[in-house]
Amino acid sequence: MHPDASPTARALLALELIQSTPGITADRLGARLGVTERAARRYVGILREAGIPIDSVRGPYGGYRVGRGLRLPPMVFSATEALGLVMAALDGHHAASDPADPVGRALGKLIRALPEPVAAQAETVRRTTAPAPDRAAARPDPDTTAALVAACSSHRTVRLDYRTEAGSEWVVDIEPWTVVVRHGRWYVVGRSLQHGQTRTYRIDRVRRVDLLSQTFESPGGLDPVALLEEHLAAGWEYEAAVDIAAPLDVAGRLLPRTLGHLEQLDDDATRLVGSTSNPAWYVQQLAILPLPYRIRGGPELRAAAAAVAGRMKAAVERTSKAEG
Repeated sequence: MHPDASPTARALLALELIQSTPGITADRLGARLGVTERAARRYVGILREAGIPIDSVRGPYGGYRVGRGLRLPPMVFSATEALGLVMAALDGHHAASDPADPVGRALGKLIRALPEPVAAQAETVRRTTAPAPDRAAARPDPDTTAALVAACSSHRTVRLDYRTEAGSEWVVDIEPWTVVVRHGRWYVVGRSLQHGQTRTYRIDRVRRVDLLSQTFESPGGLDPVALLEEHLAAGWEYEAAVDIAAPLDVAGRLLPRTLGHLEQLDDDATRLVGSTSNPAWYVQQLAILPLPYRIRGGPELRAAAAAVAGRMKAAVERTSKAEG
């Protein structure tokens, strides 16, 4: 356990160990917690003060046990519900079969609490299924995610130590309004105090979260997904400006909102304005656009487009020579 864990966190872990290992002694409990026997007894005292019945039996076969009076609500699942939960965990988290992974451990506890016939089916699915990893998914650290969710809930500003895909690093203070999951990636959306504007940050790229004392009020009527898509292409290192030979409504149907916002130039032309930390990826999204367009800026985006165009031209020339 982390050396800075609070006494309450250690007491809760002590409860889990006593529940899973009835008769565990104070010295064994201390060893599992990484503390002294005296400290282990203190955590048992914390549990008792909280009204949790912990019995202790003296002698060679004694130790701590959860006493009568602690009753957990029963989990009653049908086979379909249980299998649905297992399938959802496997689909969304591909380490769900690993007992060393937090999701794998939690799923194992759930399965052990199920009736035997249902548990057997669920465990078979978990053990024999081989889900293919989603290469686009980027799962963040659970502790980092939990800290940001808690900050959103308590309306506390946070300081992020952030590293972009391009390798740029910065520290930014934000008002975290909401956490959004989109296509296997987790984002926090809020207001950057330095810029005074709405910004999005991928949580897997957050290296540290510090909770600050300042509080804030979230804007009313937030649509988290729409907010994310509107601002996903704002505030990154490399600017993008693209003129598209199509009316605004046509361009809006064909372009992902994550590339930036659209501005009408005239009845038959639209400008896309955004930014990115990965110009090569941005150019690839433009390449599938079935309309004439012109990349006006910035220089990194134009260079990435020229490199892609060069590779495509070379591929066509090699094919023509081979056919000749």
